[in-house]
Amino acid sequence: MDASLSSTLVAVGGLDSDEEAVRLACGLVRGNKRGRVHILYVIEVERALPVDAEIPPAAARGDAVLRRMEEVAASLKVETQAELLQSRQVGYAVVQEAVDRAVDAIVMAVPYRSEYGRFTMGRTVPYVFEHAPCRVILWRDNTGLAQRNGGWSTEERAP
Repeated sequence: MDASLSSTLVAVGGLDSDEEAVRLACGLVRGNKRGRVHILYVIEVERALPVDAEIPPAAARGDAVLRRMEEVAASLKVETQAELLQSRQVGYAVVQEAVDRAVDAIVMAVPYRSEYGRFTMGRTVPYVFEHAPCRVILWRDNTGLAQRNGGWSTEERAP
């Protein structure tokens, strides 16, 4: 891998491990004077609602997560741009942002989650792996336990 990249996209979802993913993304661009980290939080909107429907609790949570991630990146002296989006699918939004911003890599935190006793990455990570136009780097905590009330969408949260 290159010593440093010019830009990364970090998809955050409110996980404890998001901070580590942001630190990793910052480390990847630090050697580049024009390096930039794009931080993305996607609100997954259920099909019963218009995709641009106002969802105040989700937007407030997303804004709080983005503010915290910007603080992490600022402490590492890396230029960032944070964005809150709404989409039907998180994976699609992540890939589209990577294309639009022409980033060198996507960084994502992945919680340890199991379904029927087996580890699973849900549906977002496999979608990004399949469709991303760039490198995809995952950060998985070694806790071995799924985080409750966090993650990419209500469908993918641990019970």
